[in-house]
Amino acid sequence: MKSLLPDHRPRKRFGQNFLRAPHVVEKILAAAELTPGERVVEIGPGLGALTDRLLENGALVTAFEVDRDLAAALERRDEAMLTVCLGDVLKSDWPALLPEPPYKLVANLPYNISSQVLFKILDHRPLFGRLVLMFQKEVGDRLLAAPATRDYGILSVLVQNWFEVTRVVKVAPGCFHPPPKVDSVVLHFEPRPRPLAPVTDEAALRRLVKAVFAQRRKTLRNGLLGAGYEADAVDRALANLAIPATCRGETLTITQMARLADELG
Repeated sequence: MKSLLPDHRPRKRFGQNFLRAPHVVEKILAAAELTPGERVVEIGPGLGALTDRLLENGALVTAFEVDRDLAAALERRDEAMLTVCLGDVLKSDWPALLPEPPYKLVANLPYNISSQVLFKILDHRPLFGRLVLMFQKEVGDRLLAAPATRDYGILSVLVQNWFEVTRVVKVAPGCFHPPPKVDSVVLHFEPRPRPLAPVTDEAALRRLVKAVFAQRRKTLRNGLLGAGYEADAVDRALANLAIPATCRGETLTITQMARLADELG
């Protein structure tokens, strides 16, 4: 495995933990199921451990890198199959920079922005045909969680409604430089042909889901009132859907969340 800048010191402000385990890279590639000529997006290529193998597999890679030194080192390689986008991926105009979908998004995500990246992915779902992403294990547990479990939350609902999420491999801290203080996990996201629950208004669903999980100790009704929903509307919606007002919000299925969002508008 080549390294872009052997003496580069990881920068904490960019959440840099560089993957250095060839067996993990191969697991990621196997999950991505690349064919030569496929378009791939990588966020946070770092020292290029994954980038190198993507290119060797014939992928057309668009790499988003916020670290100027690492971006410059990537560009100096003068790889015909590689496009480097310098800057904050969260502020980038994805439709403009990714004009020929579908892309596969394959990345060891910087952990300090992983949840925000997921929300941006949800906003731009048509761009992607598959995702294979690394997260700290805590976030991975949320993405895989079922209703009425401790880890079930906002990301569980919003992501699982649009993607089938499966675990690829657990990754130990020693697979990175520097080693993080937590375990990590690679997840595979396959877009669903249609969402688990039809969504009339995505903004309404997001508002509802955030309200449901904002104060887990409250009953569903009290939590919704605390989030600003009108009492009459809440009571009517819960009655229409036969959802007990005294239940906890985290017991609702994704379908129940979507229907409740539609009822509340």
